[in-house]
Amino acid sequence: MKLSEFRTAMTTEFGGAYSRVLANDLVLRELGGRTANDALAAGESPRAVWLAICRETDVPEERRHGAGVPPPRK
Repeated sequence: MKLSEFRTAMTTEFGGAYSRVLANDLVLRELGGRTANDALAAGESPRAVWLAICRETDVPEERRHGAGVPPPRK
């Protein structure tokens, strides 16, 4: 997942304004207590940050593949 895909997935799932609030303010325990923006700035992969946000906010499994990305094959 590229950073642009992360931003698209965030906007698609949460809306423009709320996705920015989540990225700035939601503390992600599994990423060392950092926000999404802090984790990305520290070099964490956008995919890892996206999945951490999904788990923290209870995004259903079927929507965790991200916007415009097909779900993984089973």
